[in-house]
Amino acid sequence: MISLATIGLSASWATSSRSETLGFYGTPGLIDMPTARPLDDGFLALSYGQFASTARNTLTFQITPRLTGTFRYAVIDKLDSPDGTRYDRSFDVSYLLWEEGRYNPAIAIGLRDLGGTGVYSSEYIVATKNFGKLSGTLGLGWGRLASRNPFSNPFSFVSEKFENRPSALGGTTGEFDTGSWFRGDAALFGGLSYAVSDRTSIAVEYSSDTYELETQFGGQEPVKSPFNFGITHRFANGVTASGYYLYGTDLGFMLSYQLDPSRPRLNGGRDPVAPPLAPRNAAASLSWNANGAEGQLEQALEQRLEDQGLILSALALSGQSAAVTVENRLWPAEAQAAGRAARIMANTLPPHVETFTIYFEANGVALSSVTVHRSDLHELEFALEGDWNMRVRSIHGDGYNGAPARPVPDAYPNFEYAIGPYMAVALFDPDAPLRYDIGVQALASYEPTAGLIFSGGLRYPLVSTIDDAIRRSNSTLPRVRSDGFEYASQSDLEVNHLTAEYFFRPAPDMFGRVTAGYLESMFGGVSAEVLWAPVDSRLALGAEINHVYQRNYDMLFGFQDYNVTTGHVSAYYDIGNGFHGQLDVGRYLAGDYGGTFTLTRQFDSGFRLGAFATLTNVSSEEFGEGSFDKGIFFDAPVTFFTGRATRNRLQRVIRPVDRDGGARLRVRNRLYDMTYDYRAGELADGWGPFFR
Repeated sequence: MISLATIGLSASWATSSRSETLGFYGTPGLIDMPTARPLDDGFLALSYGQFASTARNTLTFQITPRLTGTFRYAVIDKLDSPDGTRYDRSFDVSYLLWEEGRYNPAIAIGLRDLGGTGVYSSEYIVATKNFGKLSGTLGLGWGRLASRNPFSNPFSFVSEKFENRPSALGGTTGEFDTGSWFRGDAALFGGLSYAVSDRTSIAVEYSSDTYELETQFGGQEPVKSPFNFGITHRFANGVTASGYYLYGTDLGFMLSYQLDPSRPRLNGGRDPVAPPLAPRNAAASLSWNANGAEGQLEQALEQRLEDQGLILSALALSGQSAAVTVENRLWPAEAQAAGRAARIMANTLPPHVETFTIYFEANGVALSSVTVHRSDLHELEFALEGDWNMRVRSIHGDGYNGAPARPVPDAYPNFEYAIGPYMAVALFDPDAPLRYDIGVQALASYEPTAGLIFSGGLRYPLVSTIDDAIRRSNSTLPRVRSDGFEYASQSDLEVNHLTAEYFFRPAPDMFGRVTAGYLESMFGGVSAEVLWAPVDSRLALGAEINHVYQRNYDMLFGFQDYNVTTGHVSAYYDIGNGFHGQLDVGRYLAGDYGGTFTLTRQFDSGFRLGAFATLTNVSSEEFGEGSFDKGIFFDAPVTFFTGRATRNRLQRVIRPVDRDGGARLRVRNRLYDMTYDYRAGELADGWGPFFR
């Protein structure tokens, strides 16, 4: 079972004529065989294809200009039994060894079915060369790609160990079977593709795959020909449709999309219009000198900021300087929020005030600050590259010192609530690969003073297939996650969380959090965390400790007997070029010890994609299916798809299987996530919309 989460999805699809054609495996390819050219850097490709007894759902990400990663979920009818279906999960990786030149082809190396069941286990080295509209591919395959006309492995002259290939089937799912890579016989494959137009291409290939498993043990007819034929057309909205005639027996089709995470569909086209800067000695001066205006200044500033989605909690005026503390409730880019706040200050505060400092806060604590000069605002508002010149002239600082200490009169207490629909999904149950939960949820929070928040969330499912699951956990570890279906089947009204949280700043560059209550759907208790994160540093360090009890399956107010103390020390590092690494080492919910490494790529649009893996002292046999905890995730701003300013995000974690080893507490509002967007590096990277 995979973890349950609220999910939504939309897309803005790339229409670049340079987009590489995908093959039936959902990776750059001719039809069923791979090619050497990668996708455009950073592109995300989604595809669904079907022929004969096989359907493949694939997600491919161009991690770097040379490195491509793929997650595949295949459905193969009758492979395990005449009435059964194999639901197969696997990962692929390929690497561009040599870029295509005027005279040389592109050359890539790839591995299929990493950590899977071995159904698609294969490796290849492939070369692709363009000749105008014609493109040719020739490759050498191993494993499944060497099942037609094989010959002795050319690597056997290096070592005899390359002569024989152990069977990849029947091994431990989730482990990397390095002992079979590039082993055993090899075979050739290849083909040609021709660009009929900018959007349409045709292809023919010679396949070295005989679909031995599907024909011998499944319901697929034996292949009659090694030749496959295909036609691909990309529509104006980026949707690509492909039709195939495969192996002399079957027709097939595939639909695919390629998304460029760096390019939002609508680049702020639906944002509220920024208020124009009034002349310094006009609007602000008149407002300030009007009868009684001085006493109403704070109220006017508060209302104008609120109209821009910024909640004012404190204001301080001192000579030629003014400082405000605001919470950004609207703008996905903090720089844009800073720009809106600076405009409002310039149009509201007295004309002699020259220096504006905007302190950003979240959960009642100031995180970082941006200082700008009023004269720079007027000078650069319409200047060529004014955004970037303002970035150079602005000052980014920590929010610990200097933030206004006196809150505005109506800042606290603060009560908020929301009622709306929700949708949760559970993936990869062998009896039903997609299960869902649709219902109504209510959220509420009460903040009596800065940093102290009482909040809760209730859900009531109206339509659900998650609670129909009949498979139960066979885990020998404490069932801290594998009993997830029990929570769905034995609950009605659900208390998803009910907590008291306190956020604080113990010292410069330091942040703290204490949370108590029902922390998540399966655990309640106490959680404490500290984070060292200088605003201008690439490195951040954190520590967290929790003592939690497992909740009753009805997700109301009771607990089971199981309790555990968990905790981690964490290191976060901005590697550069949009890549971020995270290492968490400590004790997990099942009492096991180990570490989790997470690699994330973030684009200037705010779109994030990443992968993680956890290794603990739980053996692969104890862990069960999957061998160890791993997965991929995406985290995208809603504004990426809609063009309308909002802080909401679409988030999803995809695990091949959700087991008990390496399971971590899912506590809300962890400090690094809370502070991440307000660090100097992130503010600078997203500075473009400052004047927008």
